[in-house]
Amino acid sequence: MNTTTSTTTGAALDGFTHTTGPARIVFGRGSLAQVPEEVKRAGVRRALVLTSPEQAEQGAELASSLGDLAAGVFTNATMHTPVAVTAQAVTALRETNADGVVALGGGSTTGLGKAIASRTGVPQVVVPTTYAGSEVTPVLGETEHGVKTTRSGLEILPEVVIYDPSLTDTLPAALTVTSGLNAMAHALEGLYARDGSPVFAVLATEGLRAFRDALPALHRDPSDQHARDAALYGAWLCGTVLGGVGMSVHHKLCHTLGGSLDLPHAPTHAILLPHTIAFVAEAAAPQLAPARDLFGTPLGATLHDFTTAIGAPQRLSDLGVAEADLDRVADLALTSAYWTPRPLDRQNIRALLQDAWAGHRPGSLASPVGTP
Repeated sequence: MNTTTSTTTGAALDGFTHTTGPARIVFGRGSLAQVPEEVKRAGVRRALVLTSPEQAEQGAELASSLGDLAAGVFTNATMHTPVAVTAQAVTALRETNADGVVALGGGSTTGLGKAIASRTGVPQVVVPTTYAGSEVTPVLGETEHGVKTTRSGLEILPEVVIYDPSLTDTLPAALTVTSGLNAMAHALEGLYARDGSPVFAVLATEGLRAFRDALPALHRDPSDQHARDAALYGAWLCGTVLGGVGMSVHHKLCHTLGGSLDLPHAPTHAILLPHTIAFVAEAAAPQLAPARDLFGTPLGATLHDFTTAIGAPQRLSDLGVAEADLDRVADLALTSAYWTPRPLDRQNIRALLQDAWAGHRPGSLASPVGTP
């Protein structure tokens, strides 16, 4: 694990390795208008526009703005990137003679674009409308037969990402909060990642700071454009961290829950985050120091207070998870377990899930996963 405890200029640094992806980033209000130029810059002559069913109208408008560059619109992007849906999209790509994709939407649409690119090699231009952050990562999670598996490779990384904060101005309040907490999870796990670096620690801290300030402001006033800009900036930073380091127990549990129970991605992250950070808080105390400076201590409990104050969901039971499901999820989570600074064991993971299911504040009960 990277054991650097400070990223302040002049501080002593351990040796480290730092790798970043080659994606092109275009950021700013009104940058949606640059999509045609960026499509051509990527060498694409006919682009298949991808959206979820909920954003089909926006996808049609984007295709219209592309004119002759648009090959068509595929509107069936689905949560957790089912392999069967990807097969449908690849067929659409070939039938329309498209040689690239433009993904407009959140993590589901971005994931579909990545899945298509990994199978066909076509370039990707991504236009995020949430704070998912996966658009700047070479990581793809796909679901088949109720199991979500993750793989990475440079062929998965989108070539161009266009961040237009105006596209998030109408993001519903509930999704604003859960999507933002999803992004924060990338940064928090990035702080203590085994393959982290001081550079990623700086990016993670800045991303967390942006969300710490932006999410309460957006909870008070969802139309606050300054906060919208800051949140999307934070999403880029947190996503960049996700793209450069390995994730840990938090993402393992979210992938297990999402893949096995078909849970909504962002709310699952939002609910689990205080509990998973409480689980590693003592083992990764030096690395998590920047987060404690931002949110206070004990970190798991203060994150719970933060998520509560901004109206985030608190209980897995509210997502339809039955208490009887928790044993199976705990067993699945120990299969092909991710690296974690605190060793996983069945008893503690099951207790963590119980607390998240019931919505307990970490450390409020005498449970094996209480916050130190």
